[in-house]
Amino acid sequence: MLKRALIGLLIIPLVDALFLVYVATQLGPVLTVALVVLTALVGTLFVRAEGRHTVRRLQEALGKGEVPTDELTDGALLIAAGAFLLTPGLVTDTVGFLLAFPPSRILVRETVQKWVVKPYVEKKTGGFATGNVYTFGFPNAEDVSASGTGASAGGAGNAGAGASGAGGSHGQSNSEDTYRVDDDSYDIEFEDDEEK
Repeated sequence: MLKRALIGLLIIPLVDALFLVYVATQLGPVLTVALVVLTALVGTLFVRAEGRHTVRRLQEALGKGEVPTDELTDGALLIAAGAFLLTPGLVTDTVGFLLAFPPSRILVRETVQKWVVKPYVEKKTGGFATGNVYTFGFPNAEDVSASGTGASAGGAGNAGAGASGAGGSHGQSNSEDTYRVDDDSYDIEFEDDEEK
């Protein structure tokens, strides 16, 4: 992912510079500079207006008690649009306008949420945020053998035996220690077999 981002950061300025040279040979250097400055100014004003609109929608969603997922993604895309528009060049200005213009931003937002945000949240929460979790047992047989559930089941059986003995005969004797659970404080006390 980092390599793709670095390649993109290298390719975009190169393409932008080549296209700017081409436009300068067609329109002249003065008109090209004026066009770049004009697109940056208009784009910045447009991003500012869209930012206000997005903040208003964000406040409305929070006021209703909803999770403002779309509004937060729009805010991130508008920040990226502002960065593209402030970068001198016509290709970056075009990308900035596409991110700032609402119909094209909706398409980009849906793509970003599907391919970036959702997998990231899924990975960080182990499927809990999207509801893709296993509540009973393991998803397949390989996980059962790899986790060693037999040992943990045996440990649970030993603890159960100690707990059941706490009410009657103050615990049952294992090979080395006796486990006794005090009903009031739930502390586990260990006694040697020699004391018995």
